Amino acid sequence: MSLRLPVLLATTPLWSSFSVLADDLPNVVVTAQRVAQTTEATLAAVTVIDRQQIEQSQAASLLDLLQTAGVAISNNGGLGKASSVFLRGTEADHVVVLIDGVKVGSATLGETAFEQIPLNQVERIEIVRGSRSSLYGSEAIGGVIQIFTRKGGGAFKPNAAVGVGSDQTFETAAGFGGGGENSWFSGQVSQIDSQGFNSCRDSAACFATEPDEDGYRNLSAQLRAGHRFANATEVDVHWLRSQGDSDFDGSYQNQAETVQQVLGLGLNFLPRDDWSVMLKAGRSWDEADNFKAGLFSSRFDTQRDSVSLQQDLSLREADVWTLGVDYQRDAIISSEAYALTSRTNTGIFSQYLAHLGQHQWQGSWRYDDHQHSGHHTGNLSWGYHFNAQNRVFIAYGTAFKAPSFNELYYPDFGNAQLNPEKSASMELGFVRQQVWGEWAIHVFQTKIKDLISYDAALFAPNNINRARIRGVELTLTRQIRDWAIKSDLTLLDPINQAELQTVLPRRAKRSLGLHVDRSWQKFSFGGSLHLVSQRYDNIRNSLRLAGYGRVDLRSAYHFNPAWQLQARIDNVLDKPYETAMGYNQAGRGFFLNLIYQP
Repeated sequence: MSLRLPVLLATTPLWSSFSVLADDLPNVVVTAQRVAQTTEATLAAVTVIDRQQIEQSQAASLLDLLQTAGVAISNNGGLGKASSVFLRGTEADHVVVLIDGVKVGSATLGETAFEQIPLNQVERIEIVRGSRSSLYGSEAIGGVIQIFTRKGGGAFKPNAAVGVGSDQTFETAAGFGGGGENSWFSGQVSQIDSQGFNSCRDSAACFATEPDEDGYRNLSAQLRAGHRFANATEVDVHWLRSQGDSDFDGSYQNQAETVQQVLGLGLNFLPRDDWSVMLKAGRSWDEADNFKAGLFSSRFDTQRDSVSLQQDLSLREADVWTLGVDYQRDAIISSEAYALTSRTNTGIFSQYLAHLGQHQWQGSWRYDDHQHSGHHTGNLSWGYHFNAQNRVFIAYGTAFKAPSFNELYYPDFGNAQLNPEKSASMELGFVRQQVWGEWAIHVFQTKIKDLISYDAALFAPNNINRARIRGVELTLTRQIRDWAIKSDLTLLDPINQAELQTVLPRRAKRSLGLHVDRSWQKFSFGGSLHLVSQRYDNIRNSLRLAGYGRVDLRSAYHFNPAWQLQARIDNVLDKPYETAMGYNQAGRGFFLNLIYQP
């Protein structure tokens, strides 16, 4: 692979996630630098999961899929229950989540409801680890996760699936895609209904004794369409809606009706061959109505509007200068009387990507004029390609996270005097590519100050904590004839420096994932091993979560190129374990799926 990118590739902006480069070429990523780059040219730790890998994994949910990429999660008792994602040991609200370029999440909680995002509608996921606030603003302390929905294109193709499994779980899905060479359209609908299991084993955790089955129901739909004109102008429209109904255990509420919805419109055009301009507008919704024994309890609805204008200019054969502005407005409607119900943020950012022989540089800067506070962030990276197989990079970046509405304004709890959380990160990465696959090692350190935690002296949140997170990530992918092997090992030292060097809650110091798959004639089969060391569930480390190991098996029979029958066994050894104190995880489960996809 040449170290110099073609002008067209180098100047295609991130937010045109509908572009041919972002969607049609598997080795091109757009999230790390907000411009399209090959994975070999990206100065960041990036993991890509495409549709083929999604189907091969037979993951039951988006959270299960993210675990196969070495992402740490916590879950409060099965499908559809409250869950959190931790990138490189940072907090659950230290990650920016995009769906087709539109920022999603709850403005009240400050997190994204990954458990409500339907996997059937996902075409591709890009996970970028490390500081990215200089390009994305608030929350990008631990990294960015961008989810691309199904696009379509090419000949018209329908698809359908039906599945059944343990806990009286039933799933159905149907859709279509097509559009030809220069147009694309896609539509998908999916449904899941699971009786579930008792999510809470300890009344001290959920403040209730309700030994019943906590079910989950979800209905989701997705539409996407666009066209690429002869002058290289592209227009794309996308919509995703997920409506869930989840039962759980709790003293004040034990049922939640939720809606996750995203609507976006994008325009990408080239005024000149070396100049690309993108305009993107979108709205996302995060809505939750909560009930206790069927009676209304509370409502927390977030509406997020965003507009982005970005231009990329090619100054030399492969150097790219990016200049852009992001606007975001968050508004909430709640049964609680918040002191403030809306706020805005305007971010101005610039980036320069340079190539000189075997050297690469990336420098970016951003200023966010947040309604609560303003903040500067920056990033500087250097990379060197020894040859076509070996490369190294070093990066330094600063980031911040603005306090959420709950932290600032929740009645009788919020603290309007909170400062943003701030971080500084360093990373050293080495990647070696060979004919049989790739291995990589990334060493990193992140220091975070003004972490927001509950202050008993104030009876409110306060900037009283500091954290120092050091770690090593090792990844390996290898192909041996019909065998595909993927492994990830994370060694983490996540220290809370304000609490006598305790370990940050729900972070494992050691975790290992090993995934092996093989195809043989019409059969395919594989398995996954997840090993996670002990963790703690509170800041003082008095509540210990035991380490665990989980084995999953999967197989498929392809009747012909269009039809296949999948079978999987989750948690083969029926291992009891917890990712959040007091909340059960599923035991051994059996699942069958019949899929039609020509």
